[in-house]
Amino acid sequence: MNELIFLVEEDLEGGYAAKALGESIFTDGETLEVLKVNIKEAVRCHFEEDKLPKILRLHLVKEEILIL
Repeated sequence: MNELIFLVEEDLEGGYAAKALGESIFTDGETLEVLKVNIKEAVRCHFEEDKLPKILRLHLVKEEILIL
């Protein structure tokens, strides 16, 4: 695997939550910087050293509500 994609969303209780597409990897963080550190740690725990993806891509999802 060369690349792993994470969906990142703002948590309702504050901070951010991330989940990997196609893998059972979930983590969170109070800030985006903390989240990035936690994502790297979670990926290292999930994969063997020789199977680590080279790229971690973060897709930030923002929900907005428009009222007409």
